[in-house]
Amino acid sequence: MKDVITAGVDGTPESLSAVQWAAQEAHTRQARLRLLHAWVLLAPEPVPHPLSEDDQNYWPHRMMDEAEAAVRARCPDLPVTRDMVAKDPYEALKDAAAQSDLLILGSRNLGPVTRYVLGELGLQLVAHTDCPTVLVRTRQGGSTAGPAGPVVVGVGLRKPAEAVLAFAFDSAVRRGVALRAVHGRHLPSFAYNRGGGVEPYAAEEAAQLAREELAKALQPWREKHPDLLVDARVEMESAAPALLRDTAGAALLVVGRRHRRVLPAPRIGHVVQAVVHHAPCPVAVVPYE
Repeated sequence: MKDVITAGVDGTPESLSAVQWAAQEAHTRQARLRLLHAWVLLAPEPVPHPLSEDDQNYWPHRMMDEAEAAVRARCPDLPVTRDMVAKDPYEALKDAAAQSDLLILGSRNLGPVTRYVLGELGLQLVAHTDCPTVLVRTRQGGSTAGPAGPVVVGVGLRKPAEAVLAFAFDSAVRRGVALRAVHGRHLPSFAYNRGGGVEPYAAEEAAQLAREELAKALQPWREKHPDLLVDARVEMESAAPALLRDTAGAALLVVGRRHRRVLPAPRIGHVVQAVVHHAPCPVAVVPYE
């Protein structure tokens, strides 16, 4: 554990929401929050502060001041560092991720419908960072007053990803909320009759087998956290829609991304692609071997 959480700052409302979410997470983890702004045209620091509007670094400093003020309003005693680096944002954030427990980024909400955009920078970072990356949209970093929703984790059962389960269980325990473990799979071919309809008995048999496999995967983690309420759900459909439906009211959705260190180049996969664009809550993408 590095006890550092890094939040990218770029002056957008999404970035500010990410900073607010990161502040609460750092407070929960008793970690230091690092605010990072990267721009290749930054002038060399240190520069006398406050700056005039004619100075090259004036607006980056204004962005950082606004971000830090949002942190102080929520967590006044949180240790915070501010870094402004004259580098390409992708390289700067990737380097920061290697020194952090979490990387927090904002992603853009397009409107009243559940349609979101994770920009090219976010897609690159999610696919290449070594630490978990959390994507937060506008208003998702807002007030935490009132009952908190569960942490939801997507569980694959071919080879359950221990790093993903460890992150999800830890997140739920730290927040004092329930964990909802969701596994989605298609009905097997034997569950369909010749006319293309579903045989109820065969479908229930397949679902029961999946429930048993999910219970087996979760059992070691239940034993480590006996006081944590765990809601295990099997949905007989593809994983992405199952996860998106079961995240209603969730505080956080946790999904895994296979961490490949060799060719072919890393990809985030269709399930991660779907949830980072459409989930109604912050999404943590956890790399695993």
